[in-house]
Amino acid sequence: MDSTQRIARLIATEINASPAQVTAAAELLDGGATVPFVARYRKEVTGGLDDTQLRNLADRLGYLREMEARRETILGSIREQGKLTDELARAIAGAGTKAALEDIYLPFKPKRRTKAMIARENGLEPLLRAIQDERGADPQELAQSYVTEAVPDVKMALNGARDILVEELSENAALLGALREFMRTEAFIAAKVVTGKEEVGAKFSDYFDHREKWADIPAHRALAILRAAKEEVVTIDIAPDPEAGAVRAEGIVVQAMGKLGDQPGDQWLRQVAGWTWRVRLSNTMYIDLLTELRHRAHDEAIRVFGRNLRDLLLAAPAGAKATIGLDPGIRTGVKLAVIDATGKLLDTATLYPFPPKKDVAGAEATLLALISRHDVDLIAIGNGTASRETERLVADVLKRLPKGVNAPTKVVVSEAGASVYSASELAAKEFPDLDVSLRGAVSIARRLQDPLAELVKVPPESIGVGQYQHDVDQRQLTKALEAVVEDAVNAVGVDLNTASSALLAHVAGLGPRLAESVVAHRDGNGAFRSRAALKDVTGLGPRAYEQCAGFLRIREGDEPLDASAVHPEAYGVARRIVKACGRDIRAIMGDGSALKGLRAEDFVDAHFGLPTIRDILTELEKPGRDPRPSFVTASFADGIEDIKDLRPGMSLEGTVTNVAAFGAFVDIGVHQDGLVHISQLADRFVKDPGEVVKVGDVVKVRVTEVDIPRKRIGLTMRKDGGAPTERRDPGQKGKPAQKVKTGQGRSKGGKAATQGDGGQGSFGAALMDAMRKR
Repeated sequence: MDSTQRIARLIATEINASPAQVTAAAELLDGGATVPFVARYRKEVTGGLDDTQLRNLADRLGYLREMEARRETILGSIREQGKLTDELARAIAGAGTKAALEDIYLPFKPKRRTKAMIARENGLEPLLRAIQDERGADPQELAQSYVTEAVPDVKMALNGARDILVEELSENAALLGALREFMRTEAFIAAKVVTGKEEVGAKFSDYFDHREKWADIPAHRALAILRAAKEEVVTIDIAPDPEAGAVRAEGIVVQAMGKLGDQPGDQWLRQVAGWTWRVRLSNTMYIDLLTELRHRAHDEAIRVFGRNLRDLLLAAPAGAKATIGLDPGIRTGVKLAVIDATGKLLDTATLYPFPPKKDVAGAEATLLALISRHDVDLIAIGNGTASRETERLVADVLKRLPKGVNAPTKVVVSEAGASVYSASELAAKEFPDLDVSLRGAVSIARRLQDPLAELVKVPPESIGVGQYQHDVDQRQLTKALEAVVEDAVNAVGVDLNTASSALLAHVAGLGPRLAESVVAHRDGNGAFRSRAALKDVTGLGPRAYEQCAGFLRIREGDEPLDASAVHPEAYGVARRIVKACGRDIRAIMGDGSALKGLRAEDFVDAHFGLPTIRDILTELEKPGRDPRPSFVTASFADGIEDIKDLRPGMSLEGTVTNVAAFGAFVDIGVHQDGLVHISQLADRFVKDPGEVVKVGDVVKVRVTEVDIPRKRIGLTMRKDGGAPTERRDPGQKGKPAQKVKTGQGRSKGGKAATQGDGGQGSFGAALMDAMRKR
């Protein structure tokens, strides 16, 4: 079996597909096809692999191809040394991970001068073999024959023999694999505070004396400990139980030397095995498991960030309506921007209803005038400082609207990242003459109209729906988040004639350069009348057109199908379907009843199979349908505007702003998000908060705890009131069960939010220090 077949079989098992599907998808991706295009328009070729399977396939394909290249390099290196045997070649071919490959290569890897090398140069390898072969002889007596000018005494001779054996054991691939598996099961990770760092590292106090199983530690706690160690607040150790575990680890090393008895040579070998574990291999295992833990924690943090970002990007749009955006501020004033239904800026103003100016009358008059002048339907209020005060001002204004004037709907909107956009090159290019602070109000208004179209202008890490996002591998994070944005944009589709270059850049097959060319062509030649006109865009060739066309929409264009997700390559079969209905295409599109009598099987041909035909029928029934949910908004309770207004037992409504591994943060309108701990999300066991809630959800919660000094709010979604539960901390074996409080909140600045994480060991300020700042 060649490497290509081996890779296809392995990936097929991992993504629950067949090797043929993997091979077909890999060929498309290698040929320059994008994941969204393959997932949507090449279902017949891949057997219907979805975007998640394709993303996993692409990631694993890269890893496994790198491993195959490394495999060939290792084979070549050992072959050049003249040491490649059939058995060794089979072992290299059978290695399933990069770590396993490197274990096999260790004895053959060029290295610096070692103690073992020096011992061999001094002629001490025969001494080691003599001890191994003559177990009944006393190693001290055997060593007498190896005393030379370079080896002046018996002790040095035996130490040299030991150094050779230690190196051989440390390069034994089977032993390393066995120890690694043992450690993965039995190791504990422990953290201890560095003496004198208690005060400066107070936010990591939950880890000043912490110990739990390495295999069980969740990603968020691992990342907290790793950060504390990086800041030199704690030291970390990863080791088995110091008594029984260490004995078992030494026993594994002994087993690698074969059966040992009680003769003098056996006793010496057993001592070397223990020394090898304590001095060399325990440190090797520490490094290996620390690296594994870091990768595991990074992968989980990136997964959570990606899921939250996707939910935020695919949040319900309020729609194409005239909107006022308000960026609240106290001393600097409330910045106001009015945009029309297409997002075009119409008007701006700055209101000063709060101290020191307290021009309430002027602010109300301006709002009233702008609402009437522009027939405003929506008012988006940023959720930062003075948000609730601004919301109250708006509520008072709406009560004063004259009869006959449409009363806009007011909505509190997350302003995370708005300031980043305001100061960006993109914003400066879009609004060169507009004050930076007013650009933020425009962004707030637009993200209510269409969250996806506006949030793609903000770097994902600035949106703030991740945890420990600055600690993880930044290249891996960027790659993962770019994939999330690309999938979200293409799942919704993009209006070719209104989309910004920032949004178009994420359409399959385009990218920033072609997106700029599309906008420049649109600006110079007017709105596109058809998808086919894209071919006139400078630099946009046949391949790019094939990839992007199906994801671009043209409303009221020359070709009705351009408003749907039907790809131009399938227009012929779409027209055959329409012809079978005996009606005009414009009359059929959107009329499900006209298509009910048709059988998808009747339209399958040599080019388009059943999956594509079914997709076309669905599109004709609901052309250009938006997969995002209907728009709803939370209603904050009147009079509850500050943490001091909260009381345990209050029932409130709020919006989920972030979902972490330990629970969900909810904005209830008091400038600090409360935390619904994972144990408080439902009246059943919840393994993953993402099973219950997602970013943007409107939820009903009950207040369980309010800690004003530390600005912590505990919330529950359980019907039983969310009483703290008694759990055993797995990191405290043998100790009595402890009460673990759950449901703490967090401060606006991202300070500590929890005292525990549902019986998984206490966790505190360190975690929340890494959470999103609102």
